[in-house]
Order: sequence, then C-alpha cells, then structure tokens
Amino acid sequence: MLSIGVLGSTKGTDLQAIIDAIENKELEAQIVLVAGDKEDAFILERARKHNLETFSIDYKKFKSREEAEKPIIEKFKEKGTDLILLIGFMKIISPDFVKEFKGRIWNIHPSLLPKYAGGMNLDVHEEVLKNNEKETGCTLHEVSEEVDKGKIILQKKVLIAEGETVDSLKGKVQKLEQECFLEAIKSVIDGKIIIGG
Repeated sequence: MLSIGVLGSTKGTDLQAIIDAIENKELEAQIVLVAGDKEDAFILERARKHNLETFSIDYKKFKSREEAEKPIIEKFKEKGTDLILLIGFMKIISPDFVKEFKGRIWNIHPSLLPKYAGGMNLDVHEEVLKNNEKETGCTLHEVSEEVDKGKIILQKKVLIAEGETVDSLKGKVQKLEQECFLEAIKSVIDGKIIIGG
C-alpha cells in the first residue's frame, strides 16, 4: 500500500479530498504522517479529526532551515513514506530534503507553470486576473532544488469567466488541484507513474 506523508501550513483543503478518497476506498493508500510548520495550522487539526498522526516543527527554534528539517526528514523515513505531498506549505524546502526523497516529493502550484512560478496562493490568482489571462489552472510537479522548476506530472486548465474575482478563481483552481492529486496518486498505485530516482 502506498504510504503518503504530507507537509502543510494552511487549511489543507486538498488534504480533505485525499482523506475522503482513502476512507471511501477509492484510493489504496494510507496517510502515515501530516507535518506542519505551525502548531495551530488547521491542516493538523483536520488530520487529527481523522485520527492521523501529526507533527509540527517551529522553524524559529533552529539556526537554519536544514536544522529544522532534520526531525521532519527522520519522521518521514521512520514512517516508511513513499510519497510526500506539499499541500499549502509556505516554506521552501532545502536541497538536502529534496535529495533525501528524490523524485518522491510533489507540490501543487496554482497556475499553469512555467507561468507565475515562484508566487504563492492568492498572489498568483491576482496576477493572473491583472494580466487578463483567458485561462489558468494548476500544476502538479516534482519538487526540485529550483523552486517550481521540477518535472511536471499533471496540469489541469480552467477558463476565466467574465467578472471573475481572486476568491472565485481560487475556488475553481482548488477543485482542479484536488482532481490532480487524486488522479496522480491513483496513477502511482496503478503503476502508470513511477516515483523516485
């Protein structure tokens, strides 16, 4: 069975879709750990509601990002994590972390990469609207040592409606993000996507 680890900082709406799919027996996978960089992040609360193990690290208590990540890396290794998903994780992970789980860390970005690489959350949707784009979407990609430059696994597109707002666009894109995660995880389970290395 595929063992999934999650890193998040925010509400973890996309995580809920994965939890639901596992509980409804749509995905033959298990979430072995949900880790965060904020003790009060709702993603951790969401995980606990489903009796999932959680772990949080306060980066401010460490001298460097690398030092802060060590306990997280150890925890994921201890759990035998096959795949790590970044779900609203508001920190950039270090090259050390990337090397440790080469080809097994995925991030979802709220744009059609390479467009709007490097931006986060609402800022991306704001830029998309400001530039009068006709369509946007999301990109599921492998995490590499360069931000938002990893191999693209899956992209999904949505048209931008007349009078679209940042919030309405976020809602549309988030729905696509959940579809991306579920589709790609299923592809790993079915052997259509090979992770690692």
